[in-house]
Amino acid sequence: MQLRNRIASVIEWGTLLSTTLIVCFFLFVIIWEIVSKGVSSLSWEFVTTIPKDGMTKGGILTPIIGTVLLTLITAAFSIPFGICCAIYLNEYAENNWLTRTIRASIRNLSGVPSIIYGLFGLTLFVQALQFGTSLLAAGLTLGLLSLPYIITTTEEALRRIPNSTREGALAVGATKFETIKDVVLPSAMSGILTGVVLTLSRAAGETAPILFTGAAFYINGSSGYINQEFMALPYHLYMLSTQHQSIEQVRPIAYGTALVLVIVVFLLNLSAFYIRYKYRKNEN
Repeated sequence: MQLRNRIASVIEWGTLLSTTLIVCFFLFVIIWEIVSKGVSSLSWEFVTTIPKDGMTKGGILTPIIGTVLLTLITAAFSIPFGICCAIYLNEYAENNWLTRTIRASIRNLSGVPSIIYGLFGLTLFVQALQFGTSLLAAGLTLGLLSLPYIITTTEEALRRIPNSTREGALAVGATKFETIKDVVLPSAMSGILTGVVLTLSRAAGETAPILFTGAAFYINGSSGYINQEFMALPYHLYMLSTQHQSIEQVRPIAYGTALVLVIVVFLLNLSAFYIRYKYRKNEN
């Protein structure tokens, strides 16, 4: 029996190790492909100049500005609503069929393809609310896409706080609102911020939702108005790789754009891990 258990354990360990190595191998190949072909285009001039001559020359400053503004609008819309919704579900709502239905609906929304959000944003923000194809409509659409993830991660962070912590604050005379504001939220902040940053990094790399709501193929100059179309790094990369009339000529720019996008997403994810580490260190 012990020999059989040991063999089963070795097989399980070998299977997990082999699948992990396979995934890491393909990840390394993808990253190497992007870095090796994109590093030659990466320079200070590349990230500080606007596209020129139909995107065959110049840099990617305009898509970078558009991506930053898009992420800021997404954060301004999704973070307050998402955190408040999670607080209500976890701290105030009763555990009944309605609350369970809402939670299940939120989790189901997390699995909806992003292109569906793009079509919904087109219908609601672009047409019904008459925002037009604009930076604002795209940011609000990405905000809707981000809401289920922020609600779920925030609620999970709040659930990790023991009830004894809440009861201790209430016992010394704090109100429920004061307990949540001064005790529960600070204790859960590391998990909340980590979920928020990871969600925003995912939103920054989305292409399908902004495809219908405001992303432009090419803008001759810089743009920073929320009521106008804009350029963004993921859509810019998509157009350079598939739709440009001189794909071979702009391929180095496409790889450089991909490398910048990977770096941006990597830095956002790295900041999430740093935030978690910093808060955990302060707690200890």
